[in-house]
Amino acid sequence: MIEKFLNEEQDPKTVEKVYFRLVDLLSSGEEVIYIAVQKKPLVNLFPDCIAITNKRILFFTPANLGLSIKFVDFVWKDIVDVYTKEEIIGAIFSVKTTNGAEMAVDYLPKIQGRKLYQYAQERKEVEREARRQRDLEQKRAESGSVQFDSPTHASPAQQVYATQAPVAAPLPPAPAPIAPPVPEPIVQAAPPAAKPDELTEKLKRLKTLFDNGLISQEEYNAKKLDLLSDF
Repeated sequence: MIEKFLNEEQDPKTVEKVYFRLVDLLSSGEEVIYIAVQKKPLVNLFPDCIAITNKRILFFTPANLGLSIKFVDFVWKDIVDVYTKEEIIGAIFSVKTTNGAEMAVDYLPKIQGRKLYQYAQERKEVEREARRQRDLEQKRAESGSVQFDSPTHASPAQQVYATQAPVAAPLPPAPAPIAPPVPEPIVQAAPPAAKPDELTEKLKRLKTLFDNGLISQEEYNAKKLDLLSDF
């Protein structure tokens, strides 16, 4: 059942645990395409995982010393771009969403990082084409079609009768309508400026800490996962 997800150095026990959790999360018509497993140097007891389905991408992080698994998922229409970066030890795979959120997993075997990027690009292309088709159908529905009846040709007898018919006397002009009074314009106060998105601000501050080297990649992923799970 899980053999097809063990072709690129994935840990079988981790894949099995993630797969059976995935089965409970899949919606109608959703199927798992690929599972990648983190491979940290030296100690790799509780690796992070990434799963790609035909509808979304899911990031899994072990919790409670591996007794449970927390996850965050993003549907493909909300993903702006995907990235992969190969380093000396493994690769980093990350995604960026429409609301500015970012999620990444490091220490992936390089072959798994490439596969994730390949499958993610394919799904993004499918989503772009589906969006294009939806836009076309919406434009067709909005434009509609206006049909006019073609004029009919009168018979010679009807034309003669029409020329011989008496001309009716013109009706007296109708009285000019009285324009209603114009109401005074109502001045509405400008709506208050929208407050910045709380989640986006927190994610930006967390990213600043990571970029300045104040927290590690693992702390960054864990804290970001907690923020995304709360909203």
